[in-house]
Amino acid sequence: MTRSKKWPEMGVTIAGIKMKNAVMVASGTFGYGPEYADLVDLNKLGAIVVKGISLNPWNGNNLPRLVEVPGGLVNAIGLQNPGAEKFIKEYMPFLRKYDLPVIVNIWGRSVEEYVEVAERFDSVKGVSALELNISCPNIKHGGIAFGTDPRMAKKVISSVRKRTRLPLIPKLSPNVSNVSMFARIAEDCGADAVSLINSLPAMVINVETRKPVLANVVGGLTGPAIHPVAVKMVWETANAVKIPVIGMGGINNAREALEFIIAGATAVAVGTANFTDPLTSLHVINGIEEYLKRHALNSIKELIGTVHT
Repeated sequence: MTRSKKWPEMGVTIAGIKMKNAVMVASGTFGYGPEYADLVDLNKLGAIVVKGISLNPWNGNNLPRLVEVPGGLVNAIGLQNPGAEKFIKEYMPFLRKYDLPVIVNIWGRSVEEYVEVAERFDSVKGVSALELNISCPNIKHGGIAFGTDPRMAKKVISSVRKRTRLPLIPKLSPNVSNVSMFARIAEDCGADAVSLINSLPAMVINVETRKPVLANVVGGLTGPAIHPVAVKMVWETANAVKIPVIGMGGINNAREALEFIIAGATAVAVGTANFTDPLTSLHVINGIEEYLKRHALNSIKELIGTVHT
């Protein structure tokens, strides 16, 4: 059999966005691009999802706000960011230089703020899609209420959908009893894809002082410890909706990324591993390609949702 020079085909399409491969870098773990550009060839990534952006600058939580634990990190950064205007002015010109879909993660403290920040990005050159953060567990006001309340999730997704032409990707919370229901709500409200999972709520205590290690008391657990939970939720979601699913949670290597794809994800996002090895995403891309060749698969699309249950 004659194979094309591009064999195996690594590209996927999500919400009309053509990605050269199925591997993104997750929001909050790769900055806004320049922070990693000297270490990672951004042109080799499937997409970048930038750190969460709000309408106005946000300072985040007090220090300490990050602690290493067995199997990952617990963070309470609190969505610190420079605000939409500064990001557009200072970071988008840099990102536009690359052959790379740019997905902007956005959040707000009210439905109105979500809508305003979405509208602000609607006409910005180089923005490929919006990831709607309705699920972040490490701020005192905002996302958590939207991500775990079906009525509020519906309201914020549908409101943003009406006011932007950009593809919309709600990021789902794992802190619900039925994640598939929230995925269906997103689909019914016009979302083009969903991403999951966000971090799990966690707490670390200093036993000598008997005080929480984090200034915010609680934070979000990310890293290898959440991986099996994430795979299960991605599998459930992929079987519940027709829109594409982006899987994330504890990916350190190609095998763990492949689990998500076999479970039904069209693409994956590498997160916490970027802190320990900035080249993880590139290793994952290479590992997926090697797997496809070893199994004589012509395209990564042949692998999506092929789990035998």
